Amino acid sequence: QVQLVESGGGLVQPGGSLRLSCAASGSISIISVMGWYRQPPGKQRELVAHITSGGTTNYTDSVKGRFTISRDNAKNTVYLQMNSLKPEDTAVYYCNVLWRGKGYWGQGTQVTVSS
Repeated sequence: QVQLVESGGGLVQPGGSLRLSCAASGSISIISVMGWYRQPPGKQRELVAHITSGGTTNYTDSVKGRFTISRDNAKNTVYLQMNSLKPEDTAVYYCNVLWRGKGYWGQGTQVTVSS
């Protein structure tokens, strides 16, 4: 069983930065994939970025060059550094991990980009 706790969301001006964290707790070993999803108002949830246990990363095109996903395997924590934020990045951001073939979701954290 995995429990995910997210933090780091908030209100930021366009062009600003935020760093999201998601810490996994429980009796777990290696988490295969850790990722971030987001759900803008009135839209479906979409993948933002994910990172494998080996450090391979992938990003959706709209965030490439602006967002960076990373993980600390010793702490079972995944991060999302978000730079050059745009109003269209406004969404609820959810952490998701795959462990032993099952997916687990964080509670979500609101990111609002507005002047």
